[in-house]
Amino acid sequence: ETVISEDRIKGYVDGIDAIIQSIYLILSTERYKHIIYSWDYGVELVDLFGKPMPYIMSELPRRITEALTQDNRIDDCKDFEFIQTGKQLLTTFTVVTAAGDIPTELEVEV
Repeated sequence: ETVISEDRIKGYVDGIDAIIQSIYLILSTERYKHIIYSWDYGVELVDLFGKPMPYIMSELPRRITEALTQDNRIDDCKDFEFIQTGKQLLTTFTVVTAAGDIPTELEVEV
């Protein structure tokens, strides 16, 4: 059980909540940028900035899947869809795990 008080979070998460937390952290971390993480951790997004949108849309599913499946609780990612608004690209997809499918989204500025 997780307990949140004024300035402290105590407890733990497990099961699907722990996987959701892991997805969020992996997709929030640029791979190779922070020496505290192994080179297998995080997602590679920074080199996509300024690239043509069709290239980004073809590359994002592979990069997201590669990043997330480093976590052995995650089996695959599927059903990628894209919504472009100006320079923002919203990617929605499903993360496949043994604990169940998790609808996920990632928004990047391109």
